Amino acid sequence: MYGGGSSGTQSKRDMAIEYQAQIPILRPSIHARRANMTVKFQDLYGFTVEGNVDDVNVLNDVREKVREQGKVWWDLECSKGPNWYLEDTHVFSSFMNGITLKRLIRKGIPPNLRPNVWFFLSGAAKKKSTVPDSYYRDLTSAVEDKITPATKQIDHDLPRTFPGHSWLDTPEGHAALRRVLVGYSFRDSDVGYCQGLNYVAALLLLVMKTEEDAFWMLAVLLENVLVNDCYTSNLSGCHVEQRVFKDLLTKKCPRIAAHLEAMDFDVSLVCTEWFLCLYSKSLPSETTMRIWDVLFYEGAKVLFNVALAVFKMNEEELLRAHHVGDVINVIQRTTHHLFDPDELLTVAFEKLGFMITTNISKQRKKQEPAVMAELDQRVRRLNSLNGDDKQ
Repeated sequence: MYGGGSSGTQSKRDMAIEYQAQIPILRPSIHARRANMTVKFQDLYGFTVEGNVDDVNVLNDVREKVREQGKVWWDLECSKGPNWYLEDTHVFSSFMNGITLKRLIRKGIPPNLRPNVWFFLSGAAKKKSTVPDSYYRDLTSAVEDKITPATKQIDHDLPRTFPGHSWLDTPEGHAALRRVLVGYSFRDSDVGYCQGLNYVAALLLLVMKTEEDAFWMLAVLLENVLVNDCYTSNLSGCHVEQRVFKDLLTKKCPRIAAHLEAMDFDVSLVCTEWFLCLYSKSLPSETTMRIWDVLFYEGAKVLFNVALAVFKMNEEELLRAHHVGDVINVIQRTTHHLFDPDELLTVAFEKLGFMITTNISKQRKKQEPAVMAELDQRVRRLNSLNGDDKQ
């Protein structure tokens, strides 16, 4: 159940036929269309999705856009050859009308090319090349029967990771996910295993060509793409990201920030899952993949762009909310039905102004001392309570 790659020797016609066959049009029954009933269908990655006929129409429109975008990539694949995107990261030929690779990626990488593009542009291929070819096989074999707190938690989380999925929720899927997570827990003992990584690794398994490639994508994600310490035991990196996001929300969406502050609403109530699971639990999978397209090329700042966009898209409704539960309901209702990635990413990259990576890095450094002080205070308080219990 791993994504396939494309052959550079195929004709444009053959590739177009192959590509279109992999993106089926969803066709609700006439009865469902007339009654506007809730219908169930499978998305491109095997997840069962519930939505009304309007949602299906949106998904079909999105899939048509994916086909059109795929033609651009296929033409480049044919004219420039495989891995053309590694040759130049600036402006291409007149055929591209001045579109940069960044803009092309923001419009979406075709699902069939996604494994290869991610693997090379993220740095995973380079990371893999620094170790012997047998590294992953030797690692998983060496730790297969070892038992640690991390492996116990992984075993506990396997059946809870996307239950009902046609492949992930099978003995084969569980075994592959376990090997990736256990293997990485021994590669980086500081991280070990953190809940949330199971969902991230599961989606990587669905996209990448091989289980081993999924492992290296997880490695480059945790070691190079995301900020440090997001998944360590005290989640200090995640706490820093939440504080940075709160500052960004104040700057980019001041009305929303002021309203939420007046309600004593803590953005971590929704952002913790977003930042730990990288939206894999919150958004439809095809929308999540579009975010990850940008994440693996531009870095972790995209997580802020998307979070701000979700709030901005719901500005008027959020301003009418008067209870914490109302805010959560608005956000969750929106994220669960965000089937159109372009709607989200247009707001994220065009409606909120620029976010410069260096400025975000400065904000992170500014917030780190306060986060560490807060976490240290929590530890002291916990130790104090434990001491009282023993007396």
